[in-house]
Amino acid sequence: MNDQDIGNISSFVEVLSLTKVTLLLIGVVVLGIAVKFVAGIGASLHSRMPSRRLLIAQIVTVASFAVYIFGGTYLFYGVVQPPKALLLAISGTLAVALGLSLKDLIASVVAGVILLFDRPFQVGDRVTFDGSYGEITSIGLRAVRLVTLDDSVVTIPNSRFITDVVSSGNFGALDMMIEVNFHVDLENDIALARSLLRETAFTSPYVFLKKPLSIVLSEVNFAERPAMQIRVKCYVIDVRFEKALQSDILLRGNAALREAKISRPRRLADMH
Repeated sequence: MNDQDIGNISSFVEVLSLTKVTLLLIGVVVLGIAVKFVAGIGASLHSRMPSRRLLIAQIVTVASFAVYIFGGTYLFYGVVQPPKALLLAISGTLAVALGLSLKDLIASVVAGVILLFDRPFQVGDRVTFDGSYGEITSIGLRAVRLVTLDDSVVTIPNSRFITDVVSSGNFGALDMMIEVNFHVDLENDIALARSLLRETAFTSPYVFLKKPLSIVLSEVNFAERPAMQIRVKCYVIDVRFEKALQSDILLRGNAALREAKISRPRRLADMH
């Protein structure tokens, strides 16, 4: 860094008077309060309109980004009011310094903006990423927060989503396809088993009947012997009830198969 650069930075420091620094700190606090206020409104609307909770969450995310970006820009130019000549003079030096020291942070912030507009997933989506599966609860400036089904919070830097593969189960919709698997012996009445499991799925309180429900049969090896795999594929009415639907179909489906005396595959060693 030469004497001219040092002089430019000194001039910039002089622009930041005690009053301006105080106003900047107050502005940052106000921005934080504004973001929390937006989140509070979103939480209130969630409870009043649960069927619109994903849309509300997405609007809250966009509003939070807008508060940070436009509010931060206003604070810098409205409060600091740096001279244009000074900005041009030190922009190169500051860009290099910030680029080296805040490289990862800047990459995550830029990736966050890309995620907001490219939308490979949205707040409320059930996604699988790097072995973690759960619901996206927030997309922030630096990171995405994912809550797994066992209620663990996974924080993932935004920049990782730009290059890695992510799978979204519902992609902004409230409903999502669920698959529940059953296995039965080949000597059973397969048509009866299929009918019983279809009825079980249709009568579940968590199934979304406006979407198609299908039963898929496949002959597989299970328990070291040939068996028929019966896959029940249906949509849950709300992704929050994903496990409730699976458990309901499994419990009542197994009970229906037992009552109809439809046997399940057992290892040959266990049969002797």
